Amino acid sequence: MAHPIAPATAPAIAPISLKAIAPWAVFFGILLMALIYFVGAEQGATALISGENVHEWVHDGRHLLGFPCH
Repeated sequence: MAHPIAPATAPAIAPISLKAIAPWAVFFGILLMALIYFVGAEQGATALISGENVHEWVHDGRHLLGFPCH
């Protein structure tokens, strides 16, 4: 006599509120905007840091993302 196997039930997943996600979204948004600035615009007309150091650190990233740099 075979024993029937009970169907497995998935555990309930609690939804995450927008209030819990908002601070993280703002933080990562600001971080992403700073990264895009340093890769795309630093060492140009709006340079915040003098010298060529930032340009050399993000040079390949500029080419990968299609930003002109020379």
